[in-house]
Amino acid sequence: MDPSAGRPATTTIYEQVQATAEFQDLRRRLRRFVFPMSAAFLLWYLLYVLLASYAPAFMATKLAGNITVGLVIGLLQFVSTFAITAVYVRYANRHLDPRAERLRELIEGGDG
Repeated sequence: MDPSAGRPATTTIYEQVQATAEFQDLRRRLRRFVFPMSAAFLLWYLLYVLLASYAPAFMATKLAGNITVGLVIGLLQFVSTFAITAVYVRYANRHLDPRAERLRELIEGGDG
């Protein structure tokens, strides 16, 4: 046991990688994308729920035929979900996956 830390002195490869600057950078980049995007989407969804609950007359406003503001906003929820997914995939391919691959090679004992 390492008396100063209160844990065993030997660590696994995963704990060693987790302590590296590369891993911390990967985690920071993921959080920098995921947290704001999640918050934005949840606020967008909450707006829809609040409008449906407290402004039903506005949501029932007809735009064309039987198409209402509520229907359009509801459909935009699906569109925004697909857009967020596409943006995340692009971000991950450019910023996360290359770093994760280097860490995987380190863990597996590759030349990386």
